[in-house]
Amino acid sequence: MSSNLTAHHYGITVADLDRAIEFYRDVLGLDVLDRFAVSGPAFADAVGVDGATGGFAHLDAGSARVELVEYEPEGDDADAGAVNRPGATHLGLAVEDVEAFHEGLPSDVETISDPRTTESGATILFVRDPEGNLIELIEA
Repeated sequence: MSSNLTAHHYGITVADLDRAIEFYRDVLGLDVLDRFAVSGPAFADAVGVDGATGGFAHLDAGSARVELVEYEPEGDDADAGAVNRPGATHLGLAVEDVEAFHEGLPSDVETISDPRTTESGATILFVRDPEGNLIELIEA
């Protein structure tokens, strides 16, 4: 296995691509780099979904991209659940000031708690996107 691997993107499947783009762009401040669709037999085979098409948006997250994808046909909802559930995922984004970021959030954005500084000295805040996906904001 090659040790030359680097992160290219972090993928998040969504039910409503427009709503997700609005949140990641307007609330989190990520720039939209590209928006495109993919379909055809090779794509359906690659993702293992018969007849799949995907609407994609790539957003700039610094050293990697956040890839939002809306599939047709749509699958069953995944359980966003608790962060300690095996298989749970979250997107981690660095911010300069977690407290200031928290204060600037729209009132309808769900947070797990107010910002907290852990025993390791990291100040973190977990929020959920409009579809329940966890996003960790960490002061860096």
